[in-house]
Amino acid sequence: MSENDSEQQSQSADLVVSFREAFGAWLKIALLSFGGPAGQIALMHRVLVEEKKWISEGRFLHALNYCMLLPGPEAQQLATYIGWLLHKTWGGLVAGTLFILPGAVVVLGLSVLYAGFNDLSIVQAIFFGIKAAVLAVVVQAVLRIGSRALTNNLMIAIAVFAFVAIFFFAVPFPVIIITAAVIGYIGGRLKPTIFAGGAGHGDAEETEDDVIDAAAAAGRLNHTKPSMARAVKVLLICLTLWLGPVAVLISWLGLNNVFTQESLFFSKMAVVTFGGAYAVLAYVAQQAVSTYGWLAPGEMLDGLGMAETTPGPLIMVVQFVGFMGAYRNPGLLDPMLAGVLGAAITTWVTFVPCFLWIFLGGPYIESLRGNKSLSTALTAITAAIVGVVLNLAVWFGIHVAFAKVGEQSFGPLRIYVPDWNTVEIAAVILAVMAMVAMLRFKVGMIPTLTASTVLGTAMFYAGI
Repeated sequence: MSENDSEQQSQSADLVVSFREAFGAWLKIALLSFGGPAGQIALMHRVLVEEKKWISEGRFLHALNYCMLLPGPEAQQLATYIGWLLHKTWGGLVAGTLFILPGAVVVLGLSVLYAGFNDLSIVQAIFFGIKAAVLAVVVQAVLRIGSRALTNNLMIAIAVFAFVAIFFFAVPFPVIIITAAVIGYIGGRLKPTIFAGGAGHGDAEETEDDVIDAAAAAGRLNHTKPSMARAVKVLLICLTLWLGPVAVLISWLGLNNVFTQESLFFSKMAVVTFGGAYAVLAYVAQQAVSTYGWLAPGEMLDGLGMAETTPGPLIMVVQFVGFMGAYRNPGLLDPMLAGVLGAAITTWVTFVPCFLWIFLGGPYIESLRGNKSLSTALTAITAAIVGVVLNLAVWFGIHVAFAKVGEQSFGPLRIYVPDWNTVEIAAVILAVMAMVAMLRFKVGMIPTLTASTVLGTAMFYAGI
């Protein structure tokens, strides 16, 4: 090998993050990814943009824009996207899987504990306190997103429209998101200054100081270039991995088996639900409680409490739903074994599509960096998500404050009607205390949830 070849190889190697180093970084992010998508994205930004300098600010925001447009957990998809940029498909698989794994293991353990010992007062007392604090977390999410997204009266109007549409008229999430995207696209062309909040991300000043841009300048990011042959290959492989097990369950167990129902329901959820865990939860709760009878209304809050107190995406709450649904409908299996299998099926069909969206769309999104229309559409979508998350906050608030909540319909209009004789005074007190702690005194999520759990346990045993 010539001296010139050795120098070129050395320079080329400097542009590549070692897989071992990347694995360590993704594991660190996975273990510390508490606080929901906002906290998880902030953590990734600090580690990957500021500390490691693996990705530029502009490219990070562009990737985040795309992930926010997708159904599913945007933080997990962002990790997959950046892992793919760094180390191709294997990098994306490792980053995305590590982001899921710690939370999946912990939520499964908590689900086993919940199902096996929920009849014991100590478990009931613990989750009594957690449910109240979860409401404060959701309210904080509404305020955090709203402070950034609702920059003018039009954005506020979009958020109000989204809230009214989903809370009072049960308009599907995709309709709300698509409508907001159209408003943002057209509005960005007619009144670009009004939609400037989401613009410019792709045009952020970039240098070659970060690893990925330096690799791009050296011609080492060929895997990010669109290719029809590659797209077809990715589509066939991912669809087989995703829908193949569903087809096997249908042919083997039939459509009425709980495993088949869970695989079909959560596969549909992976496609049609947007806005992350907060936005999708009301939809999942309605179906799991009212349609399938897998859970009672209060148990959905217990599941979210589990997801809130564990690392990883909040959408991991669906694993709890899948566990409980199969646990209560085990057929010939042991209930615990059925629950574990239900959790595994639910997790598989929920997250495999996340990898599909990234590996299939990533190259085309990279080619759109700097596109103004994409940014203005995202601005309107983010405003609509504020309304969707507000819907969840109100839904949570009603079910925390009242043990029984009914529904009345007047044509397309839907109204929740709480039973005032079932008001939970202790839960209301805990929720108010948690909100004061988090919003007024800026207490962190984990300390607040811990304190609420301790106080809730004491109140439960005191009969308050």
